[in-house]
Amino acid sequence: MGLLDRFRRSRPPAEAVAPLGPGERVTAWGRTADGGVLVATPLGLWVPESGRLGWHELHKARWDSGVLTLVLGVEAEPGVREDAPPRRFVLAEPGNLPAEIRTRVTRSVAFTAHHPLPTGGVRIVARRVPGRDGLDWVVRYDPGTARGPEEEKVVAELMAGARAAASPADL
Repeated sequence: MGLLDRFRRSRPPAEAVAPLGPGERVTAWGRTADGGVLVATPLGLWVPESGRLGWHELHKARWDSGVLTLVLGVEAEPGVREDAPPRRFVLAEPGNLPAEIRTRVTRSVAFTAHHPLPTGGVRIVARRVPGRDGLDWVVRYDPGTARGPEEEKVVAELMAGARAAASPADL
């Protein structure tokens, strides 16, 4: 394989970059075993049949034995996120996509703290949203945690304290 062939292979197929927004650039990409293409940009991860997933929407990403597993945080109610069912992609050509996903998801987290509650626990999370100023503040209840008025009052106080403690550098 010549140098020109290697250069051409380092670019994703044209159809994979067609939906990107104006000025949006590819930072990494990978081909799935079924021929699909995942494309990372500074704004998020383009996934076949889903469009772009913002880095702040990805709650978990795992790379293991050629399989990329993504778990989105979906809004259960205003300000509360829960895990969506995991989506798995077998990557035949991962390139540097798994490392890029890890870096981008990690960078999106500006603040995280877990707090025990009498019947479980809650995690308060602030995420940076690409292309937007400020942070997206949410709570994630541990499985099985009661969510009555008493717990909601405590969580509101914890959230207020976290917001007040956030450094302007986090924004």
